[in-house]
Amino acid sequence: MFERAQRSIPGGVNSPVRAYRSVGGAPRFVQRASGPYVYDAEDREYVDLVASWGPALLGHGHPAVIEAVKRAADRGLSFGAPTEGEVELAELVRARVHRDGRSPIERLRLVSTGTEATMTAVRLARGATGRPLVVKFAGHYHGHSDGLLADAGSGLATFALPASAGVPAEIAAQTLVLPYNDEAALRLAFERHPGRIAAVITEAAAANMGVVAPHDGFNRRIVEIAHADGALVIMDEVLTGFRVHTGGWWALDPAGAVDVDLLAFGKVIGGGLPLAAIGGRAAVMDLLAPLGPVYQAGTLSGNPLAVAAGLATLRAADDGVYARVDAAADRVVAAVGAALSEAGVAHAVSRAGNLFSVAFGLERAPRDYDEVRAQEAWRHPAFFHAMLAQGVSLPPSVFEAWFLTAAHDDAALARIEEALPSAARAAAAARPPA
Repeated sequence: MFERAQRSIPGGVNSPVRAYRSVGGAPRFVQRASGPYVYDAEDREYVDLVASWGPALLGHGHPAVIEAVKRAADRGLSFGAPTEGEVELAELVRARVHRDGRSPIERLRLVSTGTEATMTAVRLARGATGRPLVVKFAGHYHGHSDGLLADAGSGLATFALPASAGVPAEIAAQTLVLPYNDEAALRLAFERHPGRIAAVITEAAAANMGVVAPHDGFNRRIVEIAHADGALVIMDEVLTGFRVHTGGWWALDPAGAVDVDLLAFGKVIGGGLPLAAIGGRAAVMDLLAPLGPVYQAGTLSGNPLAVAAGLATLRAADDGVYARVDAAADRVVAAVGAALSEAGVAHAVSRAGNLFSVAFGLERAPRDYDEVRAQEAWRHPAFFHAMLAQGVSLPPSVFEAWFLTAAHDDAALARIEEALPSAARAAAAARPPA
Protein backbone atom coordinates (compact mmCIF):
# COMPACT_ATOMS: atom_id res chain seq x y z
CA MET A 1 0.00 0.00 0.00
CA PHE A 2 2.80 2.42 0.89
CA GLU A 3 4.69 1.75 -2.34
CA ARG A 4 1.48 2.30 -4.29
CA ALA A 5 0.74 5.53 -2.40
CA GLN A 6 4.18 6.97 -3.12
CA ARG A 7 3.51 6.75 -6.84
CA SER A 8 0.56 9.17 -6.57
CA ILE A 9 0.97 11.09 -3.29
CA PRO A 10 4.08 13.07 -2.26
CA GLY A 11 5.87 10.89 0.28
CA GLY A 12 2.93 8.50 0.19
CA VAL A 13 1.03 10.46 2.85
CA ASN A 14 -1.16 13.54 3.16
CA SER A 15 0.36 14.74 6.44
CA PRO A 16 4.08 14.22 7.13
CA VAL A 17 4.10 12.48 10.51
CA ARG A 18 2.10 9.59 9.03
CA ALA A 19 5.11 8.54 6.93
CA TYR A 20 6.95 6.99 9.92
CA ARG A 21 10.10 8.92 8.96
CA SER A 22 11.14 9.37 12.61
CA VAL A 23 10.61 5.70 13.52
CA GLY A 24 11.33 3.94 10.23
CA GLY A 25 9.39 1.21 8.47
CA ALA A 26 6.19 1.30 6.48
CA PRO A 27 3.21 3.14 7.98
CA ARG A 28 0.12 1.14 8.83
CA PHE A 29 -2.77 1.92 6.48
CA VAL A 30 -5.94 1.94 8.57
CA GLN A 31 -9.08 0.53 6.99
CA ARG A 32 -11.48 0.89 9.94
CA ALA A 33 -11.68 1.68 13.64
CA SER A 34 -13.96 0.90 16.56
CA GLY A 35 -13.81 2.08 20.17
CA PRO A 36 -10.16 1.97 21.31
CA TYR A 37 -8.99 -0.08 18.33
CA VAL A 38 -7.83 0.51 14.76
CA TYR A 39 -7.46 -2.16 12.08
CA ASP A 40 -4.87 -2.05 9.32
CA ALA A 41 -5.11 -3.09 5.67
CA GLU A 42 -4.43 -6.72 6.65
CA ASP A 43 -7.11 -6.47 9.35
CA ARG A 44 -4.66 -6.61 12.25
CA GLU A 45 -6.03 -5.03 15.41
CA TYR A 46 -4.14 -2.41 17.42
CA VAL A 47 -4.97 -0.62 20.66
CA ASP A 48 -4.90 2.96 19.42
CA LEU A 49 -3.09 5.73 21.30
CA VAL A 50 -3.32 8.24 18.46
CA ALA A 51 -7.11 8.76 18.43
CA SER A 52 -6.91 10.58 15.09
CA TRP A 53 -4.47 12.96 16.85
CA GLY A 54 -7.11 13.89 19.40
CA PRO A 55 -10.63 14.11 17.94
CA ALA A 56 -11.72 10.60 18.98
CA LEU A 57 -12.33 11.62 22.59
CA LEU A 58 -15.27 9.22 22.88
CA GLY A 59 -13.49 6.44 21.00
CA HIS A 60 -13.71 5.60 17.31
CA GLY A 61 -17.11 5.26 15.71
CA HIS A 62 -19.19 6.34 18.69
CA PRO A 63 -22.81 5.39 17.83
CA ALA A 64 -24.27 8.82 18.65
CA VAL A 65 -21.73 10.58 16.43
CA ILE A 66 -22.14 8.17 13.52
CA GLU A 67 -25.93 8.43 13.71
CA ALA A 68 -25.79 12.23 13.80
CA VAL A 69 -23.60 12.31 10.69
CA LYS A 70 -25.88 9.87 8.86
CA ARG A 71 -28.92 12.01 9.64
CA ALA A 72 -27.12 15.12 8.44
CA ALA A 73 -25.99 13.39 5.24
CA ASP A 74 -29.56 12.41 4.47
CA ARG A 75 -30.42 16.12 4.40
CA GLY A 76 -27.54 17.10 2.11
CA LEU A 77 -23.76 17.41 2.22
CA SER A 78 -23.18 21.14 1.89
CA PHE A 79 -25.34 24.19 1.28
CA GLY A 80 -23.11 27.28 1.27
CA ALA A 81 -25.76 28.89 3.47
CA PRO A 82 -26.35 29.36 7.21
CA THR A 83 -27.77 26.41 9.16
CA GLU A 84 -29.33 26.07 12.59
CA GLY A 85 -26.64 23.54 13.52
CA GLU A 86 -23.96 26.21 13.27
CA VAL A 87 -25.82 28.35 15.75
CA GLU A 88 -26.34 25.44 18.12
CA LEU A 89 -22.66 24.58 18.06
CA ALA A 90 -21.61 28.18 18.71
CA GLU A 91 -24.03 28.35 21.64
CA LEU A 92 -22.77 25.03 23.01
CA VAL A 93 -19.12 26.09 22.86
CA ARG A 94 -19.89 29.39 24.58
CA ALA A 95 -21.74 27.53 27.33
CA ARG A 96 -18.95 24.98 27.87
CA VAL A 97 -16.03 27.38 28.09
CA HIS A 98 -16.68 29.08 31.41
CA ARG A 99 -15.08 29.29 34.82
CA ASP A 100 -15.77 31.26 37.98
CA GLY A 101 -18.71 32.96 36.30
CA ARG A 102 -16.55 34.09 33.38
CA SER A 103 -16.34 33.10 29.74
CA PRO A 104 -13.81 34.31 27.16
CA ILE A 105 -16.09 33.61 24.20
CA GLU A 106 -18.75 36.08 23.15
CA ARG A 107 -18.61 35.28 19.43
CA LEU A 108 -17.50 32.18 17.50
CA ARG A 109 -16.62 31.79 13.81
CA LEU A 110 -16.48 28.28 12.35
CA VAL A 111 -13.76 27.32 9.86
CA SER A 112 -12.48 23.99 8.55
CA THR A 113 -8.98 23.47 9.98
CA GLY A 114 -6.83 24.43 12.94
CA THR A 115 -4.40 26.14 10.59
CA GLU A 116 -7.24 28.30 9.27
CA ALA A 117 -8.31 29.12 12.83
CA THR A 118 -4.91 30.31 14.02
CA MET A 119 -4.18 32.12 10.75
CA THR A 120 -7.46 34.01 11.08
CA ALA A 121 -6.79 34.79 14.74
CA VAL A 122 -3.45 36.38 13.85
CA ARG A 123 -5.06 38.41 11.06
CA LEU A 124 -7.74 39.55 13.48
CA ALA A 125 -5.15 40.61 16.05
CA ARG A 126 -3.26 42.62 13.45
CA GLY A 127 -6.49 44.17 12.23
CA ALA A 128 -7.53 45.08 15.76
CA THR A 129 -4.21 46.62 16.76
CA GLY A 130 -2.78 47.91 13.50
CA ARG A 131 0.54 46.32 14.47
CA PRO A 132 2.74 43.96 12.42
CA LEU A 133 4.59 41.62 14.80
CA VAL A 134 3.50 38.37 16.45
CA VAL A 135 5.21 36.54 19.32
CA LYS A 136 5.21 32.74 19.43
CA PHE A 137 7.14 30.23 21.53
CA ALA A 138 9.76 27.82 20.23
CA GLY A 139 8.34 24.34 19.78
CA HIS A 140 4.72 25.50 19.68
CA TYR A 141 2.87 24.49 16.53
CA HIS A 142 0.03 26.65 15.27
CA GLY A 143 -0.58 25.13 11.87
CA HIS A 144 1.30 25.64 8.64
CA SER A 145 0.44 29.21 7.65
CA ASP A 146 3.56 31.07 6.51
CA GLY A 147 3.93 33.50 9.38
CA LEU A 148 3.71 30.81 12.05
CA LEU A 149 6.17 28.39 10.43
CA ALA A 150 9.08 30.22 12.03
CA ASP A 151 11.95 28.79 14.01
CA ALA A 152 14.02 30.47 16.70
CA GLY A 153 16.25 33.34 15.61
CA SER A 154 19.89 33.88 16.52
CA GLY A 155 19.24 35.46 19.88
CA LEU A 156 16.69 36.46 22.46
CA ALA A 157 13.76 38.44 21.10
CA THR A 158 15.28 38.64 17.61
CA PHE A 159 13.46 38.17 14.37
CA ALA A 160 12.74 34.62 13.27
CA LEU A 161 14.02 32.67 10.31
CA PRO A 162 11.79 30.51 8.07
CA ALA A 163 11.43 26.88 9.19
CA SER A 164 10.12 25.76 5.79
CA ALA A 165 11.14 26.31 2.20
CA GLY A 166 8.66 28.55 0.45
CA VAL A 167 8.26 30.93 3.38
CA PRO A 168 9.90 34.29 2.49
CA ALA A 169 12.29 35.60 5.13
CA GLU A 170 10.36 38.87 5.09
CA ILE A 171 7.22 37.06 6.28
CA ALA A 172 9.01 35.00 8.92
CA ALA A 173 10.61 38.21 10.18
CA GLN A 174 7.21 39.36 11.37
CA THR A 175 7.31 36.62 14.03
CA LEU A 176 9.39 36.75 17.21
CA VAL A 177 10.20 33.29 18.57
CA LEU A 178 10.89 33.06 22.30
CA PRO A 179 11.72 30.23 24.71
CA TYR A 180 8.63 28.80 26.36
CA ASN A 181 7.97 29.36 30.05
CA ASP A 182 10.44 32.27 30.05
CA GLU A 183 8.78 35.37 31.45
CA ALA A 184 11.98 37.44 31.23
CA ALA A 185 12.30 36.73 27.50
CA LEU A 186 8.71 37.81 26.93
CA ARG A 187 9.23 41.06 28.83
CA LEU A 188 12.39 41.74 26.85
CA ALA A 189 10.57 41.23 23.55
CA PHE A 190 8.04 43.91 24.46
CA GLU A 191 10.80 46.23 25.67
CA ARG A 192 12.65 45.89 22.37
CA HIS A 193 9.54 46.26 20.20
CA PRO A 194 7.21 48.65 22.08
CA GLY A 195 3.91 49.32 20.36
CA ARG A 196 4.72 46.95 17.46
CA ILE A 197 3.54 43.54 18.72
CA ALA A 198 -0.02 42.71 17.69
CA ALA A 199 -0.38 39.49 19.66
CA VAL A 200 1.23 36.69 21.57
CA ILE A 201 0.04 33.29 20.37
CA THR A 202 0.57 30.32 22.64
CA GLU A 203 -0.62 26.77 22.91
CA ALA A 204 -2.78 26.66 26.03
CA ALA A 205 -0.52 23.82 27.13
CA ALA A 206 2.17 22.82 24.67
CA ALA A 207 1.49 19.43 23.11
CA ASN A 208 3.26 19.48 19.75
CA MET A 209 6.82 19.13 21.06
CA GLY A 210 5.74 16.40 23.35
CA VAL A 211 3.63 17.65 26.23
CA VAL A 212 5.04 20.61 28.15
CA ALA A 213 2.61 22.30 30.49
CA PRO A 214 2.94 26.01 31.21
CA HIS A 215 4.56 26.89 34.50
CA ASP A 216 2.02 27.75 37.16
CA GLY A 217 0.80 31.24 36.29
CA PHE A 218 2.76 31.57 33.02
CA ASN A 219 -0.37 32.00 30.90
CA ARG A 220 -1.49 34.72 33.29
CA ARG A 221 1.90 36.47 32.94
CA ILE A 222 1.52 36.34 29.15
CA VAL A 223 -1.81 38.16 29.38
CA GLU A 224 -0.55 40.77 31.84
CA ILE A 225 2.59 41.57 29.84
CA ALA A 226 0.81 41.66 26.47
CA HIS A 227 -2.13 43.73 27.62
CA ALA A 228 0.16 46.24 29.34
CA ASP A 229 1.57 47.06 25.88
CA GLY A 230 -1.79 46.96 24.10
CA ALA A 231 -1.21 43.59 22.43
CA LEU A 232 -3.72 40.75 22.29
CA VAL A 233 -3.33 37.16 23.46
CA ILE A 234 -4.34 34.21 21.26
CA MET A 235 -4.71 30.91 23.11
CA ASP A 236 -4.38 27.96 20.76
CA GLU A 237 -6.65 25.17 22.03
CA VAL A 238 -6.77 23.27 18.75
CA LEU A 239 -5.34 20.27 20.57
CA THR A 240 -6.32 20.84 24.21
CA GLY A 241 -9.77 22.31 23.63
CA PHE A 242 -12.48 19.91 24.89
CA ARG A 243 -9.80 17.21 25.09
CA VAL A 244 -8.43 17.79 28.60
CA HIS A 245 -11.58 19.24 30.19
CA THR A 246 -15.13 20.15 29.32
CA GLY A 247 -13.93 23.75 28.85
CA GLY A 248 -10.43 23.01 27.57
CA TRP A 249 -7.17 24.02 29.25
CA TRP A 250 -8.54 27.55 29.75
CA ALA A 251 -10.98 26.09 32.28
CA LEU A 252 -8.49 23.57 33.71
CA ASP A 253 -5.39 25.74 34.21
CA PRO A 254 -4.36 25.49 37.88
CA ALA A 255 -3.62 29.22 37.90
CA GLY A 256 -7.27 30.05 37.18
CA ALA A 257 -9.08 31.76 34.33
CA VAL A 258 -7.14 34.31 32.31
CA ASP A 259 -8.45 37.14 30.14
CA VAL A 260 -7.36 35.96 26.70
CA ASP A 261 -8.71 37.80 23.70
CA LEU A 262 -9.02 34.98 21.16
CA LEU A 263 -9.09 31.18 21.31
CA ALA A 264 -8.61 28.71 18.47
CA PHE A 265 -10.29 25.31 18.54
CA GLY A 266 -10.03 22.21 16.37
CA LYS A 267 -9.92 18.40 16.52
CA VAL A 268 -12.49 17.46 19.22
CA ILE A 269 -14.82 20.29 18.20
CA GLY A 270 -15.39 18.46 14.90
CA GLY A 271 -15.74 14.98 16.37
CA GLY A 272 -13.46 13.53 13.68
CA LEU A 273 -14.61 15.60 10.71
CA PRO A 274 -12.88 18.77 9.42
CA LEU A 275 -14.02 21.59 11.67
CA ALA A 276 -12.32 24.32 13.70
CA ALA A 277 -13.26 27.66 15.19
CA ILE A 278 -12.06 31.02 16.44
CA GLY A 279 -13.79 32.53 19.45
CA GLY A 280 -13.27 35.55 21.62
CA ARG A 281 -14.38 38.97 22.75
CA ALA A 282 -17.11 40.56 20.68
CA ALA A 283 -15.10 43.75 20.25
CA VAL A 284 -12.42 41.78 18.42
CA MET A 285 -14.53 39.10 16.72
CA ASP A 286 -16.93 41.64 15.23
CA LEU A 287 -14.04 43.00 13.17
CA LEU A 288 -14.52 39.98 10.93
CA ALA A 289 -16.41 40.45 7.68
CA PRO A 290 -19.28 41.05 7.08
CA LEU A 291 -19.35 43.37 10.12
CA GLY A 292 -15.77 44.57 10.00
CA PRO A 293 -12.77 45.08 7.74
CA VAL A 294 -10.92 41.80 8.47
CA TYR A 295 -11.76 39.36 5.69
CA GLN A 296 -12.25 35.63 6.19
CA ALA A 297 -14.41 33.24 4.20
CA GLY A 298 -14.74 29.55 3.40
CA THR A 299 -17.06 27.61 1.16
CA LEU A 300 -17.16 24.65 3.56
CA SER A 301 -17.03 26.63 6.81
CA GLY A 302 -19.67 25.21 9.13
CA ASN A 303 -20.17 22.14 6.92
CA PRO A 304 -23.37 20.48 8.19
CA LEU A 305 -21.84 17.00 8.52
CA ALA A 306 -18.89 18.29 10.54
CA VAL A 307 -21.17 20.43 12.68
CA ALA A 308 -23.39 17.40 13.38
CA ALA A 309 -20.35 15.34 14.42
CA GLY A 310 -19.11 18.14 16.64
CA LEU A 311 -22.47 18.67 18.31
CA ALA A 312 -22.90 14.95 18.99
CA THR A 313 -19.37 14.66 20.39
CA LEU A 314 -19.62 17.64 22.70
CA ARG A 315 -23.08 16.68 23.91
CA ALA A 316 -21.81 13.21 24.81
CA ALA A 317 -18.60 14.51 26.40
CA ASP A 318 -19.88 14.95 29.94
CA ASP A 319 -17.99 14.87 33.23
CA GLY A 320 -18.10 11.07 33.22
CA VAL A 321 -16.24 10.94 29.89
CA TYR A 322 -13.44 13.14 31.19
CA ALA A 323 -13.24 11.12 34.39
CA ARG A 324 -12.77 7.93 32.35
CA VAL A 325 -10.13 9.46 30.09
CA ASP A 326 -8.27 10.93 33.08
CA ALA A 327 -8.34 7.57 34.88
CA ALA A 328 -7.09 5.76 31.78
CA ALA A 329 -4.26 8.27 31.43
CA ASP A 330 -3.33 7.80 35.10
CA ARG A 331 -3.13 4.05 34.60
CA VAL A 332 -1.03 4.21 31.41
CA VAL A 333 1.33 6.85 32.81
CA ALA A 334 1.96 4.67 35.87
CA ALA A 335 2.58 1.61 33.70
CA VAL A 336 4.95 3.44 31.36
CA GLY A 337 6.96 4.79 34.27
CA ALA A 338 7.16 1.41 35.97
CA ALA A 339 8.25 -0.42 32.80
CA LEU A 340 10.95 2.09 31.85
CA SER A 341 12.27 2.25 35.41
CA GLU A 342 12.42 -1.54 35.61
CA ALA A 343 14.39 -1.60 32.34
CA GLY A 344 16.79 1.04 33.64
CA VAL A 345 15.80 3.72 31.12
CA ALA A 346 16.04 7.25 32.46
CA HIS A 347 12.90 9.09 31.47
CA ALA A 348 10.36 11.72 32.33
CA VAL A 349 6.64 11.48 31.66
CA SER A 350 5.42 15.00 30.95
CA ARG A 351 1.74 15.69 31.43
CA ALA A 352 -0.98 18.31 30.96
CA GLY A 353 -4.36 16.99 32.06
CA ASN A 354 -4.94 13.65 30.34
CA LEU A 355 -2.35 14.39 27.65
CA PHE A 356 1.18 13.09 28.21
CA SER A 357 4.39 12.14 26.45
CA VAL A 358 7.62 10.33 27.27
CA ALA A 359 11.00 12.09 27.17
CA PHE A 360 13.78 9.50 27.11
CA GLY A 361 17.03 10.16 28.97
CA LEU A 362 15.75 13.06 31.08
CA GLU A 363 15.51 13.09 34.87
CA ARG A 364 12.64 15.56 34.99
CA ALA A 365 9.93 16.84 32.68
CA PRO A 366 11.21 19.32 30.09
CA ARG A 367 10.29 22.96 30.48
CA ASP A 368 10.97 24.27 26.97
CA TYR A 369 11.87 23.21 23.45
CA ASP A 370 15.62 23.10 24.08
CA GLU A 371 15.11 20.65 26.93
CA VAL A 372 12.75 18.56 24.80
CA ARG A 373 15.38 18.31 22.06
CA ALA A 374 18.04 17.30 24.59
CA GLN A 375 16.35 13.94 25.20
CA GLU A 376 17.51 10.58 23.83
CA ALA A 377 14.98 10.61 21.01
CA TRP A 378 16.80 7.71 19.33
CA ARG A 379 15.27 5.34 21.90
CA HIS A 380 11.75 6.01 20.63
CA PRO A 381 11.86 4.01 17.34
CA ALA A 382 12.78 0.78 19.14
CA PHE A 383 10.13 1.45 21.79
CA PHE A 384 7.53 2.30 19.15
CA HIS A 385 8.10 -0.79 17.00
CA ALA A 386 8.16 -3.11 20.01
CA MET A 387 4.74 -1.79 21.02
CA LEU A 388 3.43 -2.00 17.45
CA ALA A 389 4.55 -5.62 17.14
CA GLN A 390 2.43 -6.40 20.20
CA GLY A 391 -0.65 -4.67 18.81
CA VAL A 392 -0.35 -1.22 20.38
CA SER A 393 -0.20 1.81 18.07
CA LEU A 394 1.68 4.77 19.54
CA PRO A 395 2.23 8.17 17.93
CA PRO A 396 5.04 7.63 15.40
CA SER A 397 7.11 10.50 16.81
CA VAL A 398 8.60 11.13 20.23
CA PHE A 399 7.46 14.75 19.88
CA GLU A 400 3.75 13.94 19.93
CA ALA A 401 1.25 13.51 22.74
CA TRP A 402 -0.34 10.17 23.61
CA PHE A 403 -4.15 10.13 23.44
CA LEU A 404 -6.51 8.01 25.51
CA THR A 405 -10.26 7.87 24.92
CA ALA A 406 -13.34 7.12 26.96
CA ALA A 407 -13.53 3.78 25.11
CA HIS A 408 -10.20 2.50 26.51
CA ASP A 409 -11.64 -0.12 28.85
CA ASP A 410 -9.86 -2.58 31.14
CA ALA A 411 -9.15 -4.98 28.27
CA ALA A 412 -7.52 -2.32 26.10
CA LEU A 413 -5.53 -0.88 29.01
CA ALA A 414 -4.36 -4.34 30.05
CA ARG A 415 -2.98 -4.93 26.54
CA ILE A 416 -0.99 -1.71 26.79
CA GLU A 417 0.36 -2.74 30.21
CA GLU A 418 1.33 -6.18 28.93
CA ALA A 419 3.22 -4.71 25.95
CA LEU A 420 5.23 -2.13 27.91
CA PRO A 421 7.91 -4.26 29.64
CA SER A 422 9.38 -5.70 26.43
CA ALA A 423 9.12 -2.31 24.71
CA ALA A 424 10.99 -0.73 27.60
CA ARG A 425 13.72 -3.35 27.24
CA ALA A 426 13.92 -2.55 23.53
CA ALA A 427 14.36 1.14 24.38
CA ALA A 428 17.08 0.21 26.88
CA ALA A 429 18.93 -1.81 24.23
CA ALA A 430 18.71 0.93 21.59
CA ARG A 431 21.89 2.75 20.59
CA PRO A 432 22.29 6.24 19.13
CA PRO A 433 22.88 6.45 15.37
CA ALA A 434 26.50 6.46 14.33
